[in-house]
Amino acid sequence: MKRLTGLDWPILTAAACLLALTIAGATGITHFDDANVGYVLLLQSAPYAVAAWLIVSGKPDAAGGRALATILIVGFVMRLLLLPGTPISTDIFRYVWDGRVQGAGINPYLHLPSDGALTGLRDGAIYPYINRADYAPTIYPPTSQVIFYLVTRISEAPIVMKAAMLAFEAVAVWTILQLLAMRGLPQSRILLYAWHPLPLWEFARSGHLDIAAIAFLLLAFLAMERRSPILAGIALGAGVLVKYFPVVTGPALYKRWDWRFPLAFVATVAVLYLPYVGAGTKVFGFLGHYITEEGFDRGAGVFFWQLLGAVVPLSSQWFVFYVAAAVLLLAVLAVLVVMRNRKPGADLAGAMLLAVTFTLVFSPHYAWYFAWLIPFLCFYPVVGVVYLTCACSYLYLAHWPPTLSEGLPIYGPCILILIAEFALRGRRKLEARHADPIAA
Repeated sequence: MKRLTGLDWPILTAAACLLALTIAGATGITHFDDANVGYVLLLQSAPYAVAAWLIVSGKPDAAGGRALATILIVGFVMRLLLLPGTPISTDIFRYVWDGRVQGAGINPYLHLPSDGALTGLRDGAIYPYINRADYAPTIYPPTSQVIFYLVTRISEAPIVMKAAMLAFEAVAVWTILQLLAMRGLPQSRILLYAWHPLPLWEFARSGHLDIAAIAFLLLAFLAMERRSPILAGIALGAGVLVKYFPVVTGPALYKRWDWRFPLAFVATVAVLYLPYVGAGTKVFGFLGHYITEEGFDRGAGVFFWQLLGAVVPLSSQWFVFYVAAAVLLLAVLAVLVVMRNRKPGADLAGAMLLAVTFTLVFSPHYAWYFAWLIPFLCFYPVVGVVYLTCACSYLYLAHWPPTLSEGLPIYGPCILILIAEFALRGRRKLEARHADPIAA
């Protein structure tokens, strides 16, 4: 079997388990907001973790090409199994709606879906499933809107929008493979992304737009790895205007005293906003109200704030000081990333540090917001982050927003594993430094 697939039987067994659970989930989960997807994701995390460990700890061999092909085929098949089903989230219907509105020549930031001006665009297939239709203008930035418009020019069927997200995922996988090759790492490490349960369900089944932001972010790192700061700035600018979170990793792309990257970034953002500028301040859509609705303005569901509140009584009005401290922490890390000595090219380690810190301190309420951490695992398979990206599936089973007791199984072990992991690595480096003088 190894001659045919390039993989040993334990990894193939893990693949069989993942495929079986994917089939069970694909057939058993048939309606929106089905919390059972959380159980499937958590069950799939076990064989995934085993396969990831075997790939990372194994040695590349002559069957590397066959192993890579098998890994990609298994990942592709799992996505095909999930693609046709009912999405867990209804977000994809807003994507199609925004594309339809633009197709009618209307700025998507100007009207609520329930606005009378859009009555002629309503139907029974898309409109009834739009969340917040009667009070929320679109929240999605300009790159997202361009994607929605282009995809709906092909078809307004939700499955076509999901297929478009899988196309972005193919770009992301290709980019990861390019970066692995350029860094001399085994391309079989793509398994850490391709077999991870979270992208399977969030992108193939629900069609979440985050994968487009991830693809642009990875293209920015590839451009910087190839010493193209202008292209890196363009790619990051496009990615930030899909979802805003990639901006956190900007310091890992910036080279001191190089004006080309930031100038390209700013120019890209300006150009992408230009077609929608007629909406004025409405171009920022539902963002401000979304922050309030999610409770982010008062710390609802933010793990470290809740943990602090369990020790010291805190007023929600004081959450602004937590945000200020979190921003200061990220700013300090950003300066350290920019100022440290590093090899030419993309600083993936610095980007991962910033991305993980940002995710931990702000504790997203939805599992798909953790998916952007997964590509970094292909380069730095940090066990604590593997745990975090798998355990976040518990959010499907938790209250909304999650309570402290519900956040503990997600963040508590993650933090302990990270502390133990980096303490062990520090000890090994210290021992290595002591061993060198003795050997000399």
